[in-house]
Amino acid sequence: MNFKFDADTMNGIIHACSAIGAGLAVIAGIGPGIGQGIAAGYAASAAGRNPGAKSDITSTMLLGQAVAETTGLYGLLVAMLLMFVKPLDM
Repeated sequence: MNFKFDADTMNGIIHACSAIGAGLAVIAGIGPGIGQGIAAGYAASAAGRNPGAKSDITSTMLLGQAVAETTGLYGLLVAMLLMFVKPLDM
């Protein structure tokens, strides 16, 4: 089958696919949120067991959370690009 679409239909399809892709990219924020919550819980538990190592535990936890947060930020960046950068017009 050979489908031929006019320019308005193609632009509509491109914009719809961009919106769907942006929605999927925002889902990437779920993983860092769960990971940071687990890391904070384990850090609080470790600090409760060994209060003398609280500063080391806290610094390691914050570094890990900063690295984990980059995944969510990349997902947000991709979503913003898909929504606000003008796609190719036919």
